[in-house]
Order: sequence, then C-alpha cells, then structure tokens
Amino acid sequence: MRPSGRAADQLRPMKFTRNFTKHAEGSVLVECGDTKVICTATVVQGVPRFLKGKGQGWITAEYGMLPRSTHSRMDREAARGKQGGRTVEIQRLIGRSLRAALDLKKLGEYTITIDCDVIQADGGTRTASISGGFVALADAVKTLVESKKVKENPIVSQIAAISVGVYQGTPVLDLDYPEDSSAETDMNVIMNDKGGFIEIQGTAEGAAFGDEHMMGMLAVARKGINEIMAMQREALFQES
Repeated sequence: MRPSGRAADQLRPMKFTRNFTKHAEGSVLVECGDTKVICTATVVQGVPRFLKGKGQGWITAEYGMLPRSTHSRMDREAARGKQGGRTVEIQRLIGRSLRAALDLKKLGEYTITIDCDVIQADGGTRTASISGGFVALADAVKTLVESKKVKENPIVSQIAAISVGVYQGTPVLDLDYPEDSSAETDMNVIMNDKGGFIEIQGTAEGAAFGDEHMMGMLAVARKGINEIMAMQREALFQES
C-alpha cells in the first residue's frame, strides 16, 4: 500500500492554470498533488553570443525553491551568493527538455527563458516544472506567432515529464515526498508526444534494480505522461 493510498500507476491530482501572472508572455501554475510550481515564459529578442548570426533561437530555464516551500525555511540562494549544484542541474534539465519541443531555426533569434519557482514542494518538483514549463512555452510561442514575429509555429513536439520509482518492491508512478525519501529506486522520465524519450535519470538508492523493474517503471511512466499530455492539451485549448 502506498502512503497516499493510490494505485501503483495512479497520478496525483494535477492541474494547469494558465495566465497565472499578468506580465509574462506565458505563465502557468502547475499543481501536482501538494507540489505547486509557477512557470513563467519570457521572450526577448537576441540570443547568447555563441548563437549570434546563426539564425536560430534559444530556450533556457531557471529554477528555484521559495524559502518556505518545504517543512522548514531554507535560505534563498541569492543570500548565499551562489546557486547550489542541485539547482544548476535541475535548470539545465528543464532547458534541455524544453529545447526538444522546438525547431530553434523556426524560432529565429529570440531567447525564451522559462522561470520555475517552487512555492510548495512535495516531491516531483523538477518534473512538474518541465510539464508546466511546456504549457508556458506554448503560450509564449503563440504570442510570437500572433504578432508575426515568427513566420510559423516552431513547436514540433509536446513535452511532459514524471517521476517513477520502486517502492516496497513495486514500480510506482508519481512519487510524493514520503515515497521519494524511502524508495529503493527513483527515476525521472521526460518524453515527447511521439512516444520518444528525451531524458531518463535513474538512481538505485539501495540495491541495484534489474530489467523487470526498469521496464515496469518505464511502463507506468509512459502511462502517466500520456495522461499529463492530455491535461496539457486541454489547458491549452481553453480560452485565455
């Protein structure tokens, strides 16, 4: 029995609330159980120096956790003077994942920054950031198309992500904190709408895991991601 009482292949309740903030070209509050992340997309003309003159755009991401997003207050990383290794790794993952959604040549020389701010954490913050970040990105791209700043929609794939793991010997979907902190194995899976894998990050916390558990985790991940993508599409088809 999972601590939440969910079935092994059952997602936590999930919701995307678009236009959550006023000023960004795209903004979404993504809620995955008790995990809540605000994802905003900002468009600026121009690209990093290594891309200048190449006629393509860039997607980058920043990630952070608010001081009371967890059980006890954590210091802001700005107050410590630098980002931690976990933060840097997560925002690179978000950026890589969302770049897979676009044909950067069609984007032209624009940079879209996806800011993911965790306001409440209960496991799965990085995967929620990717799934919410895609919705914010889609809205930002829509503003570029409607304003005729880009000739055609550069989105080529829908992207979503989910955490899976082995808990008490069983592959389970969408780990919350009690499971994440005690799972024998945990893994993050990012996929596109064509069924392809963008990235898989998996670690055995105790004993090594075998083929059977690996295939079980990927099977529940695929099921969960298909469900998340349906929710993303439903949110994006709603009137702003």
